[in-house]
Amino acid sequence: MSGLCKILIVDDELLVRQGIKHHLNWEQHGFQIVGEASNGKEALELIEQLSPDIIITDIVMPVMDGEEFVRILKTHYPRIEVIVLSSYGEFHYVRSTFQSGVADYILKPRLETSELLQVLQNTARKIPGLNYVAQSRSGELSLDQLLERLLAGYEPEDQAQLLKFFPHRSFVLAGADLNGVSGDPHSYMAGLATGLKTCLEEGSVPAVPRVIAAESKQLLMLINVSQENEGQVFQLVKGFAAEKSSGMPKLVWAVSPAFDDLMKLESVYREEWLRLLSYRFYFPDHSYLRASELPAVLEVPEFDMKQFLADLRKEQYHEVFHRLREYVGKAACNYQVPPFEFKAFLGNAIFNMTVVMTEGNERMKELDQVKYDYFKAIDEAKSVSEAVTWMNGFLEMAEQLAEAHTPLPGEANMRRLLEYIDEHYSEPLSLGTLSKHFHFNPSYLSSYFSTHNAEGFSEYLNKIRIRKAAELLSASTLTISEISAQVGYGDHSYFTKVFKKQTGASPSQYRRDQYGKRAEL
Repeated sequence: MSGLCKILIVDDELLVRQGIKHHLNWEQHGFQIVGEASNGKEALELIEQLSPDIIITDIVMPVMDGEEFVRILKTHYPRIEVIVLSSYGEFHYVRSTFQSGVADYILKPRLETSELLQVLQNTARKIPGLNYVAQSRSGELSLDQLLERLLAGYEPEDQAQLLKFFPHRSFVLAGADLNGVSGDPHSYMAGLATGLKTCLEEGSVPAVPRVIAAESKQLLMLINVSQENEGQVFQLVKGFAAEKSSGMPKLVWAVSPAFDDLMKLESVYREEWLRLLSYRFYFPDHSYLRASELPAVLEVPEFDMKQFLADLRKEQYHEVFHRLREYVGKAACNYQVPPFEFKAFLGNAIFNMTVVMTEGNERMKELDQVKYDYFKAIDEAKSVSEAVTWMNGFLEMAEQLAEAHTPLPGEANMRRLLEYIDEHYSEPLSLGTLSKHFHFNPSYLSSYFSTHNAEGFSEYLNKIRIRKAAELLSASTLTISEISAQVGYGDHSYFTKVFKKQTGASPSQYRRDQYGKRAEL
């Protein structure tokens, strides 16, 4: 057949490919479906064999998605025209494919025979040498098509053509999220749209409501209304939402602020309406979400994770867990934080706590084994209260493990005393200075030290100082008097006496012995 335009369909969904193939008697309209592929990689392997003139491709596919496929295709086969199939959530991908040179795009949820045929015919006429001939059709797009393109971020060539459908100056986006509703949400959407239209009519509000999206369990309607009637629209939608919530408690309606420029449709949809829907995470019992009717936002300062972990390393479990619980409770009220950010904070806290608490502590390894279960549970949480409950569950488990393996109070205090002496041995330490620092009675500290350590305070301090002095005698050129002062002895003769008692040699003899050993090596 002369001028027959060959088409290759690329989509990972078999039903979509079959649906397009059987949309029409394609040859009757001058087209031939020459093949199909489930991803971009398969399609590239078929191009030489099939020599298609037009490729209809999905965006989101496994192995090789539509964005990469179009980029490679246009590099090697610039003559082949591409029509992209997309959903509302894939606009940024669509834009990138246009930069690669695609001819047009069609929104999957509104894929209709007439629109697909028109786009294909317009594209086929652009192909040099194809000599495609078909009955001429009007190039004017329907209102639905114009709104779809506007929602995708593409301004119409003729704004007047679009605005003629809307007699009023203000617009409101109102829609429902049916993700939590059981059953097939699509079976409810038409009824909800009709119900809202009837509600506006019965409320005697001069308004023009129109469905512009009904996919992915979301119904989106554009309401054109006069400025003086905006308040009535908000109240009627709120009342309708309350009425429907009794039968569908998981149904939530979101209503954008009014806007007076239809060209702002995409930005209002993304920055206002979709953001409102995300607040459902924080307000799971609300059936109606409108920014001006939500409580004031409580600003929460950034959590000091570094200090938190430093205190956790000191095993101050009760204090740090209380601090984290308190912060999470406040953060749970800051609904303007996207849910994924709030969940990411909880997951990060769990990860870092696990690392710190299991460092060199085999008895805490149980935390490491269960952390992924908590990551998954928090990630799948449908509400902020559910996510916080999982977080508190992890903290309770961590507390129980910590309490089971925390040393007795005496042992913990003894460890801190020894660490302090090890760090400050060169200073004029005494039971008196140590008592002041740790708020102990000096006489009690003396007996406490002897009870919980193999050596008394003086013996332990001398051992640490002489060990350091021996290192300096062996590795430095400092005089013995200088070393004596550096390790905390003000009396040189006393240092010599203690050193000989500890090592069996005087400081000078010890240094000569060390030099001799090095000379023999």
